[in-house]
Amino acid sequence: MLLSMTGYGRETLPYKDKTITVEIRSLNSKFTDARLKIPQNYKEKETELRRIIAERVERGKIEMAIEVKSHQGDDDYGLNHALFKKYYRELNKLADELSMPKTDMLQAILRLPNVVATDAEEIEEEEWHTVLQALHSAIDRFEKHRLAEGKAMEEDMRARVQLIRDHQSHLDPHEEERVTRLRQRLSQKLEEYLGKEKIDENRFEQEILFYLEKIDITEEKVRLEQHCLYFIEELDKDYKQKGRKLSFITQEMGREINTLGAKAYSSEIQRFVVSMKDELEKIKEQVANSV
Repeated sequence: MLLSMTGYGRETLPYKDKTITVEIRSLNSKFTDARLKIPQNYKEKETELRRIIAERVERGKIEMAIEVKSHQGDDDYGLNHALFKKYYRELNKLADELSMPKTDMLQAILRLPNVVATDAEEIEEEEWHTVLQALHSAIDRFEKHRLAEGKAMEEDMRARVQLIRDHQSHLDPHEEERVTRLRQRLSQKLEEYLGKEKIDENRFEQEILFYLEKIDITEEKVRLEQHCLYFIEELDKDYKQKGRKLSFITQEMGREINTLGAKAYSSEIQRFVVSMKDELEKIKEQVANSV
């Protein structure tokens, strides 16, 4: 079970002569960062709304909006005439002093805080119950969306981890060829510089063994295989918040793949290493989008 960091949910419920709509969406973020857009007379409930979101939504940049529409039009809303006039006088005076154009001043003032305000001061208990019902329903849909995206991401990551394992399994034949070529190249260089008759075969074999130990990639392959299996094991576990742990595992996978490349000394092995790096980067992108 894996959750995507991104998701969307929406619910609309009727209440008397109103329609209440709750919309919630999320984007990537390391922490839970909730931004609320709610009617002015709901401000006293903001703390409770944030608590519900924090309890039910794991990580992500959360945007939640509540919209209340009256079936009777805009009867519940009015213009704060005194505040509008005050803004107008101040802005008009400032425009004259700075010789600025006064176009679109009306629209600018209407967007300022509290110029357009609701007449409703208190929320009825039944209305608030409807709001909470819509919120929980929107979060349920939001979570289903996250799970659906997470399932697709999980399938993709499993396939890419298997590709990394497949690429690694193709290294063995090239390792044997690499040793043969290395021996031939070093022998040729020594003959060119010293002459064949001056080469100490025993010392030469010792140096070859020492050099082969330095570029041996057996341990890296074993550790990379272990990290791949560990990654799959974590995907199989029945809990949701896996993003951070999977990210740590991909870092370890990357270290082993980089070391394989550094020790390769073989164009064939390097090609497989590049392919493994490409798959790992795509896995990291998916992990970064998971909770």
